Parts: sequence; C-alpha cells; structure tokens
Amino acid sequence: MEKYSIDSHKAPEPVGHYPHARKVGNLLFLSGVGPRERGTKKIPGVELDENGSIVSYDIEAQCRSVFNNIKNILEDSGSSWDKIVDVTVFLTNMKDDFKTYNKLWAEYFAIDPPCRTTIEINCLPTPIAIELKVIATI
Repeated sequence: MEKYSIDSHKAPEPVGHYPHARKVGNLLFLSGVGPRERGTKKIPGVELDENGSIVSYDIEAQCRSVFNNIKNILEDSGSSWDKIVDVTVFLTNMKDDFKTYNKLWAEYFAIDPPCRTTIEINCLPTPIAIELKVIATI
C-alpha cells in the first residue's frame, strides 16, 4: 500500500518532528493542527504577557484559524474540506469554549458533518486553546 508524508507550504510549520499529513492508500491522516500562522509564532486571538503566558484569548478567532490551516493542508495534499470523515477536537477549556466551537462547527459543516470526538485537555504544546486531528479521504 502506498504511503508518504506531506508538508504544506501554506500551513504553519510543525512544532516538532512530524509531517503535516500522511497519505496511506486513499486516506489522509493529518497531524494535530492548531491556529498558528505560517512563518511566525503569531497565534490569532491570543494575547500573551512578557513571559509567554496567556493573558486572554478569543476561541472564535482560534477556531477559524485552525479550520483555515486544515483546509490548506487538505488542499496541498490533494483532498478538500468536504472529504473530512473524522475529527478529534482537543479543547483546553470545555466549559467556556465548547458552545462557541460547536456553533462554528455547524457553520463550517452545515451539510453532512464528519464524525467528531471532543476531549478536554489541560494544555497543548504551544499557548493555544484548540487543536484538531483530522482524517480525510483523497
């Protein structure tokens, strides 16, 4: 079975040693995708103090940025948004952020949404509030 790694030239650089995606047969497995912007350490919707700690964040801005990064990786991999079949969502504040996230999910997946699992975790590797793990077809 054919398999190979894919790196997007539009999505933010990975924060570790891993590809943006791996194609296996007609399936595409994306590594965790956050809201950072390519070529910078800027995180849309996040305000940090001088120590790099989160002062405030806008979950809607982060969600929209994550969705855009995923779209870019999918397109650079020969897939598309409508070919997403399964998503694992990692939120650092389920109580405060789930309602907004869920509203945006319904906006971006208005018709025939993919399967989804949402998990609250206590932190992510960078000062972000959301990360998505995606499986799509090609």
